[in-house]
Amino acid sequence: MGLLTGKNALITGAARGIGKAVALKFAAEGANIAFTDLVIDENAQATENELAALGVKVKGYASDAADFTDTERVVAQVKEEFGNIDVLVNNAGITKDGLMLRMSEVQWDAVINVNLKSAFNFIHACSPIMMRQRSGSIINMASVVGIHGNAGQCNYAASKAGLIALAKSIAQELGSRGIRANSIAPGFIITEMTAQLPEEVRAEWVKKIPLRRGGTPEDIANIATFLASDMSSYMTGQVIEVDGGMGM
Repeated sequence: MGLLTGKNALITGAARGIGKAVALKFAAEGANIAFTDLVIDENAQATENELAALGVKVKGYASDAADFTDTERVVAQVKEEFGNIDVLVNNAGITKDGLMLRMSEVQWDAVINVNLKSAFNFIHACSPIMMRQRSGSIINMASVVGIHGNAGQCNYAASKAGLIALAKSIAQELGSRGIRANSIAPGFIITEMTAQLPEEVRAEWVKKIPLRRGGTPEDIANIATFLASDMSSYMTGQVIEVDGGMGM
């Protein structure tokens, strides 16, 4: 018996990176996995096959997470095919970095819509299901920059700060129905996105980290598993920084 045996999890943006690591860890702990990505391409199909090999029920859904109507459609499909939704991980996210004075409205809106509005969309659609169950765990994938800010990322930082405040508010609204909402704030995590940074930039990041290394997607997945499981049944409205001590 795994920590999540018998639970159904819906994870957004899980075809790669942190989302994929969370899905794999959840599946290894016995959870059935519904995951979304903008399109179900060869990469997403490969992720679906990896998850299915772990012996759980799995399905990937094409989803524009920033689109309210499309989200309602996807969640209805997940409900029909999986029966219930016990865990929601709002992981979908993008970056469009730039200094404030050079940032376009398009850059601002795209990041806010994909990172923050998508979480509203999925929480709005999943909440009635969880309320009828009188149980559920909502996990927002935030960032340390949502706590400390970061020059050149005002749109990304604002979206991640919004995810933290959103989880705290949902925790207060839905706690009486047995629904918990928490956030994870990853620090410098080694993913395809950060691998594209110049070597000298990555080296500077590592210098600021007491553990002297970047984190792995699996480091984040371990915390997500804890928050999804009954081991954290008395935790809600919290934000956990997983940053190797960088934020101290």
